[in-house]
Amino acid sequence: MNRTQFIAIGAALVLFLAMYFGCETRPAQVRNLEKSRSLSLEVTGIENLMQAARKKLSASDLATLDALTASMGEDSVAALEMLSSKWYELGDASIAGHYAEELALLKNDEQSWSIAGTTYLLGLKSATEDKVRAFCKSKALAAFEKALSLNPSNVDHKINKALCYVEMADENNPMQGILMLRELNQQHPENVNVMVQLARLALKTNQLDRAKERLQQALSLDPSNNSANCLMAETLEAAGDTQNAAMYRSKCKK
Repeated sequence: MNRTQFIAIGAALVLFLAMYFGCETRPAQVRNLEKSRSLSLEVTGIENLMQAARKKLSASDLATLDALTASMGEDSVAALEMLSSKWYELGDASIAGHYAEELALLKNDEQSWSIAGTTYLLGLKSATEDKVRAFCKSKALAAFEKALSLNPSNVDHKINKALCYVEMADENNPMQGILMLRELNQQHPENVNVMVQLARLALKTNQLDRAKERLQQALSLDPSNNSANCLMAETLEAAGDTQNAAMYRSKCKK
């Protein structure tokens, strides 16, 4: 290979490296989306959530939280339980979920992971900011997956996973949560909890007859089910059937 060929190959290599490392080949829309996701993850870190939440608390509440945190070395399990309970009492289920998750990491049992997931799910339902809701959703799903890994047959964990997608649907699959519940209903046709959740969705979308049908099925299997009785009262009240609604309301314990 002569000198001219070496120069040509070298020039081509330099041009390739310049284009590969020096030029951004992704579309601007993709770059902006990735940047947005990165910022979202940064903003929704638990430390950021705690800092924002602590600014709204009284000196007394802050002192209680600091004392509980300081007691971690003495009894981590008890401290984490109390921290989760205190944050939930203060109305911040997202941070309560964090401490419930820390407790689940220590105990690593099905119940602890279920409690962590349920607490995050409550945070997802109550939060108003999308970034906090997204944080709670991802954490809840991970916790329910952990619970399922310890007990794959527990339908309640599967229901709760579906509810995460119902509460905050993915843009590319908005029906995912509902379809998951319907599939569970097919797999477990006598599961009252699945029927109640499907009835709740029907009531939410004003499908009163469908909601009533689901609840009748649920109550035929479990007449004393509190959730089903309460929801049936709401459904009948919405339909204007106040007389029968009162009967179910009397069985509803809030």
